[in-house]
Amino acid sequence: MVLLNITMETVSLKLEENFLVAIQKVMKKYNYMTKTEFIRESIRDKIKKLEEKEIIEDKDVMKQIATSEKNIKKGKLKPFN
Repeated sequence: MVLLNITMETVSLKLEENFLVAIQKVMKKYNYMTKTEFIRESIRDKIKKLEEKEIIEDKDVMKQIATSEKNIKKGKLKPFN
């Protein structure tokens, strides 16, 4: 068993009431237990989307991905599982 020592920093933010109501509705609908859980996941999703966008905009990376996909289809490489 590996235990990770993760330090966390408290971040404070102010939100408009209508925004909080919208968050609470989504939290209830998708069974989030806390605002912290919801906000952390939202931030992770945003970072992931930005990173994906960055990769898509990087023509060299996209060319490498396309070449790899072609090679997989031709049987030259095995897909990652």
